[in-house]
Parts: sequence; structure tokens; C-alpha cells
Amino acid sequence: MRAFAIIVSLCLTLFVATQVAATPVDTYEFKSDNNQKRALSLAHSLRCPQCQNQNLIDSNSPVAQDLRLEVYKMVDEGKSDDEIVNFMTTRYGDFVLYKPKLDSKTYILWGGPFVLLAIGLFVALVFVRKQRKAVEIDQGLSEEDQKQLDELLNRNKDS
Repeated sequence: MRAFAIIVSLCLTLFVATQVAATPVDTYEFKSDNNQKRALSLAHSLRCPQCQNQNLIDSNSPVAQDLRLEVYKMVDEGKSDDEIVNFMTTRYGDFVLYKPKLDSKTYILWGGPFVLLAIGLFVALVFVRKQRKAVEIDQGLSEEDQKQLDELLNRNKDS
């Protein structure tokens, strides 16, 4: 009887746990499937202003829930993706974009990795050249060193 109670409670817990995982998309009725796909794609490309490391779909914050709903409504109203993105950036700044626009404020953001890569390659090239020169200098024996080496080798042969 006790085992039956444990099994029933586990099944009930599993059932409740699967019902809790509903997403806001499940509760919002889109006018068409195309609108739903567009809204989800757009919400994936926008960052949550509160969480800072999650998109609007992944975040559970109240701000993200409100913004998701706002995006869904704007898509159903027929607004273009650019209009929705402009609304979000006007309200929250360029921070909400995972891929910021290329303008005077973001030149360092876009060009910085390439500049750092070029500096790294230059430093590596200089280091490798110095190492090669040091190896070339060390490879040659002077005449005195060669004579000493020959004498040592001859002593070992004689012994």
C-alpha cells in the first residue's frame, strides 16, 4: 500500500511539473502561424533589459514578459521588424540588440577584435623572429670551441 502511494505521488508530481512549463506563447493567440514565427524570431533577437544575458524568450523577469507581450501585439498589428526594433531601441537603447548597428558609437565594438588579433599576430611574429635569430647564433661553434671539442673526443678514443 505504501509503495502504491509513493508511485501515485510521483506520477502526480510529474504531471504537475509538466503543466507548469507553459510559455507565454502558449497563452497568447496569434492571428496566424506566420506571425507567431516572426514574433518568436524577433523576441529571440532582443535582449532582456533586466537580465542582460538572456533574450526575451529565455528570461522569466516581469520586464521580459511585458516586452514579449508588446512584441507579440506589435507583430499582430502588422508592424514591421524594423519598426519593432526601433521602438525597443528608442525605449531601452541599443543594449537590447544582440547585434548592434554599425555606427560611430560601435566602431570599437566591431573593430576591436580585429585590431587585437592584428596586434597579437604582430607580437607573435616578432617573438618567433627573435627566437629564430637566437637559434641561428647559438648553432655555430667558434674555432676554439671546435678545437676543445676535438681534443676531448680524441682523449676518449685514446683511452
